[in-house]
Amino acid sequence: MKVMTLACAGAVMAGMAMAEGSVERGEYLVRGPMGCGNCHTPIGPAGFEMDKELAGRLVDENPMMTAYSANITPGGRVAQWSDAELGRAIREGLRPDGSLIGPPMPFAFYRNIGDDDLASIVAFLRTLPAVQNEPPASTYKMPLPPAYGPPVGSVKAPEPGVTLEWGKYMADLSHCMECHSRPGEMGPDIVNGYGQGGWEFPGPWGLSVAPNITPHADGIAGFSDDDLKKIITTGTRPDGSAMLPPMPFPFLAKMTDQDLDAIILYIRSVPPLPDVN
Repeated sequence: MKVMTLACAGAVMAGMAMAEGSVERGEYLVRGPMGCGNCHTPIGPAGFEMDKELAGRLVDENPMMTAYSANITPGGRVAQWSDAELGRAIREGLRPDGSLIGPPMPFAFYRNIGDDDLASIVAFLRTLPAVQNEPPASTYKMPLPPAYGPPVGSVKAPEPGVTLEWGKYMADLSHCMECHSRPGEMGPDIVNGYGQGGWEFPGPWGLSVAPNITPHADGIAGFSDDDLKKIITTGTRPDGSAMLPPMPFPFLAKMTDQDLDAIILYIRSVPPLPDVN
């Protein structure tokens, strides 16, 4: 594990040293398509507690885990991490001590974050007000892997545009398929059930089930692009009915038209699958 950790650190340091990110881009990603606050910002009776933005909270409690998100403001333990170490934690799920960050962080998708965007995210997080909060450690009743994959080297993002490549990239950063893929034994089945839906999310709202977002008749085939834009950014179906959390509608509403158009273009291109029986 120590050898892997050092290798990871070297790879990320090399990538981030070459990266040219910006605080503005980082803010857009964190507060927009990535929806980091959906899991990392405490929630009170009136909604997100923005005076404690990104200070961590209880995210998921079920028979398999009790998962707390970390305080990722400069008031948390990440203040002691280097930029490279924080970048590695975001993209690979490895802390500086070599321990693994568990679900539901979507590392299968965050591994694809480009170097410039990773540097931008880290730069923005460093500008946040320091909130003093230390969530408990997460506990898991299932085995975690030693790592989520081999060390990530330098990653170059596609050129922005309304293209399949950019749509996939932004869908990965928005981790759409983390919630919308078919449930598997160790998490979302992104190999055989990509976009098929079926995950159940109990909460104060009742029970929310992630819908099928493949271009199948059971999925999004019957929706226009405008329908999908309204669903994604407002949580409102074409018939006017409201969808349930935890879909991060307030964050996705901040997406640029280009990014939203590209994501819709991409999800229309994935293999169509029927609903989970």
